[in-house]
Amino acid sequence: MAYEFTDSNFQTDVLENDKVTVVDLWAEWCQPCLAMGPIVEQLAEEYKDRATVGKLNVDDNAEVPMQYNVRGIPTFLIFKNGELKDKLVGMQSKKMLQDKIESLL
Repeated sequence: MAYEFTDSNFQTDVLENDKVTVVDLWAEWCQPCLAMGPIVEQLAEEYKDRATVGKLNVDDNAEVPMQYNVRGIPTFLIFKNGELKDKLVGMQSKKMLQDKIESLL
């Protein structure tokens, strides 16, 4: 199951995390976000021992999207050792996300 990121746990669970971390910024009303949901869940399961893959609801957490200048959703923020390595906006293929994760492992 995909991890649930929030404004309050972002510092410890993303920025202080030494693993590759993928944060899917989404909202319940966003159809492309909902379409990406199953892919995010699959990646969370496939990489559970090597990376952290999760979601952050932008309606409930405004601080992180503002901090990273997120203007559209879905947006994927990819971190390694707490450092932002990539930012992908819009729907992505599972293969594209896998390739980004693999390149950082």
